[in-house]
Amino acid sequence: MNRTLQTSLFIVDAARLAHDPLRMEPDPEKEFKAEIALMLRIAQGDQRAFETLYDLFSGILFATAYRVLNNQAAAEDVVQDTFIQIWQKAPQYDPAKGKPLTWAVTLTRNRSIDRLRSTQRRSRMQDDLQAESETFEQFDGRSSLDAISSAETSQRVRDAVNKLPADMREAIELAFFGSLKQSEIAERLNTPLGTIKARIRRGMTKLQNMLDSDV
Repeated sequence: MNRTLQTSLFIVDAARLAHDPLRMEPDPEKEFKAEIALMLRIAQGDQRAFETLYDLFSGILFATAYRVLNNQAAAEDVVQDTFIQIWQKAPQYDPAKGKPLTWAVTLTRNRSIDRLRSTQRRSRMQDDLQAESETFEQFDGRSSLDAISSAETSQRVRDAVNKLPADMREAIELAFFGSLKQSEIAERLNTPLGTIKARIRRGMTKLQNMLDSDV
C-alpha cells in the first residue's frame, strides 16, 4: 500500500457527492454489513478487501488526523500507520463493540493524539536544551566570572558560591575557578555531562539571585 493521500481530491470528491442529485441515500444497515464482511475477509488476509476498505475509509481517516495535527504530511503518516494497524488487528475486531468505521476513526484519533504529544515533547526538549545552552554561554569562561566580580567584590562572589549546595558549588568552582570545560568536569566527577550542565545552570541562577539580593 504505497499510496499518497491527496487532500484536494478528498475535498473535491466529498463536495461532488454532497451535491449529486442522483446520489441515493445511504443504507446504514447495509453499509454496516458490508464493512463487517470486509473486516472478516481482511482478518483472513484478503488483500483486495483491504484495498476496498482503504478506498472507503481513507478520506474520513485523513480528515480525522488532520483536525488533530493540522499538518498534511503528519496526517498522511498517521493514516498509513492506522491502516497497517487495521491490517494487523483485523482478527481482533469485535463487531459487537462498534462499527468498523468507528473503530478505525478511534485508532486514527488515538495515533494522532500520540503523535501530537510526542511532537510537543520534542519541541519542549529542544527549547530546554536551547535555554540551557544560552545560559551556559552567558556564564561560560573566566570572563563571565569577571563580569560578576566587576560589579561585586571577589570576596562576596566567593561567599555566595560557598552558600550553594555542594554539587552545584563543586561544578561551578571547577568551571570558573578551575577553568575546566563541561566535558572535563563530567569526566573528573564521573558524572553525566547533562547533569553537570544542569548543576552549573541552576547554580549560576542561584548565585546571581544571591548577589542581586545583596545589592
